[in-house]
Amino acid sequence: MTTKSVTAREAQILDWLSSQQHAMLAMIETVVNIDSGSYDKVGVDAVGAEFVRFFTERGLPTTIEAHETFGNAIHIRIDENRSNEKPIVLMGHRDTVFPKGEVARRPFKIEGDRAYGPGVSDMKSGLVMNAFVLDAFKRFGGAPAPLAGLITSDEEIASPSSRPVIERVAREARCVFNAEPGRPTGNVVTGRKGGVFMSMEIEGRAAHSGGNFEYGISAIGELAHKIVKLHGITDLKRGTTVNVGIVKGGQSVNTTAPSAEGQIDLRYMRPSDRTAAMAAINEIIATSYVNGTRATLRILGEFLPLNATPASERLFSGYQAAATDVGLSIKGDFSGGCADSGFTAAVGCPTICATGPVGANAHTPEEYLDVTSIVPRAQALALAILRLESES
Repeated sequence: MTTKSVTAREAQILDWLSSQQHAMLAMIETVVNIDSGSYDKVGVDAVGAEFVRFFTERGLPTTIEAHETFGNAIHIRIDENRSNEKPIVLMGHRDTVFPKGEVARRPFKIEGDRAYGPGVSDMKSGLVMNAFVLDAFKRFGGAPAPLAGLITSDEEIASPSSRPVIERVAREARCVFNAEPGRPTGNVVTGRKGGVFMSMEIEGRAAHSGGNFEYGISAIGELAHKIVKLHGITDLKRGTTVNVGIVKGGQSVNTTAPSAEGQIDLRYMRPSDRTAAMAAINEIIATSYVNGTRATLRILGEFLPLNATPASERLFSGYQAAATDVGLSIKGDFSGGCADSGFTAAVGCPTICATGPVGANAHTPEEYLDVTSIVPRAQALALAILRLESES
């Protein structure tokens, strides 16, 4: 049941997208069947080359922003009137968490209404959806502002190369739709926590644990004290959590541990919560609970929170109404997970996340894509764009 009549232009785009499921699945299969772990520049850029080929064949202007270490950023632009208006940005990343060789072990496959393979929902299908929506507007026009696509390369490791690109694009954008996978319920994400990923490294002193025990200074003992203190920072009511998820240390079972390491995950709701938690973490790292130990803290990566604003709430309302008109019932969820959408929101750009096709079990061999969601999610995005009011 629709709430608003569909115009001829809207019907043209929606009908064309409805005819593209087979083509979308073929492209998803192609890009899923290329290993593209975040540190595999060759693989990540090979996936990028498939998208560049797609856009080039369809006459969409594409530029490459090269990076020496990580995959290149890919920019796409459609500007019917060559205006200086702020663009509507469709965004996503093409790297995965999986090692080289994962595709050979479990290539793309479809079983019933589900497709499987490394990164099939997180988020190669979202990128394919964005590509076909951009193609639709190139073919039929109708966007109320320029359209831009951004395909990044290292989101799974907190976007060390892509963050400045994302922030620059977002500062110049009208709004961002980030095609992370839709929730299993079909909902999108309108809020996310921020995250800081850290490593604490502890120095002690080795000694024979039987013959010279009193000379030793246990880095593992210090690590144990710090873990208890760090976990004590967690405040579920405030939405702040601290988890030490990886620990290493020691030399041998009969040696007092000369070194130890723990990796820390901090999640928080608001910037002020980050400030408070980081102050507490730094105090714990600076304190020696086992005399003679020393510790250092390194930040390995960081995501910013996606916090709702009046502008992002209006953007979501429009998207929700468009989704209703293509037969979807969608709400806005909050997620404790992090994404590049936090970077766009933090620079003041209205953002909706998880607009991609529906999927679940990301980062596991059970990751799947709901094949039946590809076309309606593409249609909802296209209709939401069509119904944005012109800023001119």
